[in-house]
Amino acid sequence: MASNTRFMNPSTIAKPGGYSHVVEITGPGRIVYIAGQLGLKPDGTVAGDFRAQVVQAFENLKAALAAVGASFDDVVKLNNYLVDINTNLVHYREVRDKYINTAQPPASTTIGIAALARADCLFEAEAIVMLAK
Repeated sequence: MASNTRFMNPSTIAKPGGYSHVVEITGPGRIVYIAGQLGLKPDGTVAGDFRAQVVQAFENLKAALAAVGASFDDVVKLNNYLVDINTNLVHYREVRDKYINTAQPPASTTIGIAALARADCLFEAEAIVMLAK
């Protein structure tokens, strides 16, 4: 993680579960935006049920991070889109916590949606990354 990155949860805002309210970045560095990743295997097929799609989407994020010399420790913001959020939120959180730094989790937005652009997909995640150089 870049030394110019600080994760905060102000005491005047309700304590979040699994994400940080504020991520501050100062000084020089590189910002990388990773497009929404679906639960698609490298051959383009859907990984399976919701949980399998979340695992595959996070594996795809991991590969995208590696392509720029980053890891999940460098992620400062996650945006997540879940079909049937009432049923699937618990599964998303279970998988997410195996990938992110839970001691300093990124800022995060999770939205329940009716459908994604690809009808057979149930989950999508995008990330913003901060690197020192």
